[in-house]
Amino acid sequence: MIIKAVKFRKDGFYSQPFVFGGEEGTDKFDPNIRYRGSLQNYLIDTGSEVILVDTGLPKGTPEEAPDESSILYTGKDICSYLEAFANLGYKPEQITKILLTHKHNDHSGELKSFPNAQIFVNEDELVADELQGIPNVVPVKFTDGAYYNFPESQKIAEGIYFIKAKGHTNGNSIIIVESDGLFYMLHGDITYVDEALYDNKLSVVFDDKAAARETMDRVREFVRNHPTVYCGTHTPQGYENLEAKRVIDLDNPVPTVLAEVDFSESKSTGVYVCSICGYVYDPAEHDGESFEDLPDDWKCPRCKQPKEKFNKA
Repeated sequence: MIIKAVKFRKDGFYSQPFVFGGEEGTDKFDPNIRYRGSLQNYLIDTGSEVILVDTGLPKGTPEEAPDESSILYTGKDICSYLEAFANLGYKPEQITKILLTHKHNDHSGELKSFPNAQIFVNEDELVADELQGIPNVVPVKFTDGAYYNFPESQKIAEGIYFIKAKGHTNGNSIIIVESDGLFYMLHGDITYVDEALYDNKLSVVFDDKAAARETMDRVREFVRNHPTVYCGTHTPQGYENLEAKRVIDLDNPVPTVLAEVDFSESKSTGVYVCSICGYVYDPAEHDGESFEDLPDDWKCPRCKQPKEKFNKA
């Protein structure tokens, strides 16, 4: 069993209020503390088949141009998701299964690019706009009962489990891979950065806060009782943990390395990008109405997040 990171953005950041403020409120935390951000998804090579966990941003998604007020920034393009995938030495037709952690575009953006893959999706996520018109979808009904302290699971292949983990979205899921005595947790934004796992904090992005708290509690219980390599999507800690086979120890956090941020290169095009789901607001497609002129209570049409979650492109 080989697990690889598909890396396609780097040098981003997530502010402390964004990653810690879901329950206590953003005003309790320091906006000048910015944790390192990146974007990567994961590939599992079992020897007999190749499985993807999520499929990155759609090709052509513009980079953001953050400023001092930005609460998050997904980073600079390394390359497109499909180029990053190809750089690992695989071809789209080799992929037999895709395990989708949740609907957001940085996880589902290239689902249509893998013609031979069955796409496993929590059945509660099927109504999402991002999944309409996608062929070969297999609804996951979690028919295999409990997986340790997680009440609902479905075995996908030997050593690979799809775990219901509602909260971030209503159909959010976790993939756990068992290999060589370790549990690799490839998760759908349970946290954006590992510091939030260590400090037991929810981000501000959830469809169901109570469910997000329950899921966080289950994740923390699991990693306390099983040697777990915690692999996230939005922080370089995800692939650093993977490459080092680093087991999470909640009582001994890995020292934090803060993001190095340079806002001098930021340039505005008038286009804005939702940093949560990747929705692009282009005034040219909205009768010339600028993003700045939208009402303060306007929300992303796709993920319903407020204007503050958008960055200039």
